[in-house]
Amino acid sequence: MIRNGHGLAGGAEQPGPGSRPAVRVWCDGCYDMVHYGHSNQLRQARAMGDYLIVGVHTDEEISKHKGPPVFTQEERYKMVQAIKWVDEVVPAAPYVTTLETLDKYSCNFCVHGNDITLTVDGRDTYEEVKQAGRYRECKRTQGVSTTDLVGRMLLMTKAHHSSQEMSSEYRAYADSFGKCPGGRNPWTGVSQFLQTSRKIIQFASGKEPQPGDTIIYVAGAFDLFHIGHVDFLAKVHGLVERPYVIAGLHFDQEVNHYKGKNYPIMNLHERTLSVLACRYVSEVVIGAPYAVTAELLDHFKVDLVCHGKTEIMPDKDGSDPYQEPKKRGIFRQIDSGSDLTTDLIVQRIIKNRLEYEARNQKKEAKELAFLEAMKQQEEPPERGSHSA
Repeated sequence: MIRNGHGLAGGAEQPGPGSRPAVRVWCDGCYDMVHYGHSNQLRQARAMGDYLIVGVHTDEEISKHKGPPVFTQEERYKMVQAIKWVDEVVPAAPYVTTLETLDKYSCNFCVHGNDITLTVDGRDTYEEVKQAGRYRECKRTQGVSTTDLVGRMLLMTKAHHSSQEMSSEYRAYADSFGKCPGGRNPWTGVSQFLQTSRKIIQFASGKEPQPGDTIIYVAGAFDLFHIGHVDFLAKVHGLVERPYVIAGLHFDQEVNHYKGKNYPIMNLHERTLSVLACRYVSEVVIGAPYAVTAELLDHFKVDLVCHGKTEIMPDKDGSDPYQEPKKRGIFRQIDSGSDLTTDLIVQRIIKNRLEYEARNQKKEAKELAFLEAMKQQEEPPERGSHSA
C-alpha cells in the first residue's frame, strides 16, 4: 500500500465536511501508458468523495485478461502515485472488483468511466458492485485512448500535431486500428481530442507562488508523460523545502525540429494536461520558448533552472538554450536515476507491434459481443412468442 497524502503529512485522511465520516472512493485498472484520460477519470472520482484509493493490477493479471502491458507493474504503481488526485495506491489489486475489496479498504463505492471492462471470458468486471449499488460512473475523456496513442506511434505520421489537419491516411488507420470484423464499438475506436479552457482550469492547481517559495523552471517536450519524467520532477521537487515548479512545454513544431520523426506523439494540448496532472508541478507554460530567456526568468522570478541528463540540442542559431540561466549561476543538471525515454517506450511498442494489434482486435471483439448481448437483453420479446 502506497500513501501519497493529499496535501497532508503521511497521507492522513481528512474528515468529510461538517465532521461527517470521510467518503472513501475506490478506482482500479491497468493504468498502462497513463495519459490525461486516466488522470481525468481519477480527478472526477476524487471529486465524488474525500479520499481516493486506486488499485493497480499486476502484469500477470493484465496479460491474462488483455495482453501484455507496455509498462511493468512497478512503473505503473509509480505513475499512478504521481497523479495529484490520488491519495493511496494499492498494488496487485484484483482484476474483478468485488464487495470484499471495497470493504477491505473501507470504501463507500467504486468509480469507473462509462466504457466497459471485461474479463478474459467476456464478463463485466464491475457486475458485483453494480448489483450492490456501490458503483458510480464518470465521463470518459473523448479523444484519447491507449489504442490511439499506440496507433500514432505505429503509423509514424504527424497528423496528430496541433497545426495539422488529420490526414485521410491517419483517419483510415485510426478507424481501422483495433477494429475487428463485424462492426465498430464506441470505446476502442479513436476520436480527436478538443482542448477547452474549462478542461485546463479543472486540471490546473490555480495556486500562485507564495513568499518563501523557491521557483524552479524546467522545460521540454514531456511527450507521452512517463516514469522518467516523474522521477525527474520528483527529484526537482525534492531539491528545496518549498518548491514551486513551473514546466515549460515546447510547441509541437519546436519538438519536431529537435526530435525529428513524428514526434511529439502527443500534441501540445494533450501534453499540457498530462503535466498539469502531476503532483510535483505547480504551473505550466503552454508553448514555452526553446531558449530560456532573460525575459522568461524575470517574468516568473525564477530562482533555479533544472534539466535532466538528456542531450541539450542547440537552438536554431547554434547557441545553448540554457546560456542565460548558466550565466546567472542558477542552472542545475539533475540525474533522475531513470533511463526511460519516450524513444524507448516507442521501441517497446514497435517491437511488439503485432501482439498489440492483435490485442486491440481481441479487445474490440469482446466489447462488441458484450454490447450485442446487452442489446438482446434489452429488446422486448417478439409479439406472439411465448415461453414453453
